[in-house]
Amino acid sequence: MTNANPILGVYLSDSLDLDAVYGDALRSAADDVVLRHPHEIDNPEDVRFAICWLPNEQAFAAYPNLTLAMSIGAGVDALLAHPGLGDEVQIARVRDPHQADLMAGFAAHEVLNREREFATLERNAAKAHWEPLPMRAPASAKVAVLGHGTMGRAVVEAMAALGFSVRVACRSQPQAPVKGVTYLTGDSAVMEASNGADYLINVLPLTASTENVLGKALFAKLAKGAWLVQIGRGEHLVEDDLVEALEAGQLAGASLDVFRDEPLPADHPFWQNERLRITPHIASDSLPEVVAGQVVDTARALRDGQPLAMGVDRARGY
Repeated sequence: MTNANPILGVYLSDSLDLDAVYGDALRSAADDVVLRHPHEIDNPEDVRFAICWLPNEQAFAAYPNLTLAMSIGAGVDALLAHPGLGDEVQIARVRDPHQADLMAGFAAHEVLNREREFATLERNAAKAHWEPLPMRAPASAKVAVLGHGTMGRAVVEAMAALGFSVRVACRSQPQAPVKGVTYLTGDSAVMEASNGADYLINVLPLTASTENVLGKALFAKLAKGAWLVQIGRGEHLVEDDLVEALEAGQLAGASLDVFRDEPLPADHPFWQNERLRITPHIASDSLPEVVAGQVVDTARALRDGQPLAMGVDRARGY
């Protein structure tokens, strides 16, 4: 039965067919929340909200009554910085616990791959060479995690469960801290958490204060031969400083899943650097049914004048 009071939204992405990915789940979730491609919109004035993935600079210009832009991912930096979104437009994002689990699994994989030297074992196996490698107790390895949002907490829980010594840089002390984990807050938290760390896992949101945080000064705080796991945003990393730290041996290597330019250009020197493990922004993803449910709930709240549970604080940037 068709709802008498539907709310109309538009898909906005140049790089992803959002309807192909999420359309079936959205249509199954509700008939009062309607989403269309831009070319399917007869009256742009009727559009109240958009779900987005990296919208272009003119993406919002055609919709004068738009009051909500929602990111299908956890990050909203592209929306916060978008020149076409005034302060009157609310911003929201997806918060998927399954996505956080995937992110934690990726981080754990990268840390364990380095800690247990699995790459060396694979090379030895390819040569039919039997050589057990030394190992240490996980508690002897220091892991610094930057960020304690939905993603960051899942990463912290995974690292703690594996027995590592974990320190976290976060905005405020959590109400339900993970047992055995040290939490650091304040302006110096990132540096303090990273001091002497063997592994640095970045899960920060991108804000004016976190841009370029992964640079020379921070790398110098780490233990000699540390490993970076970069799963935040590409703009967090000062690429030249990373290369310098690798060449100096301050960093043994890095796992990079996010980049300033995506896809990473084929001629980018990172591809040729054997100390880097590069993945194409696949540390995690959102399940279509979860995205659909949160889009529907958010659109209904907008229509009914209710607070947005998935809303973003523009001042904080998340």
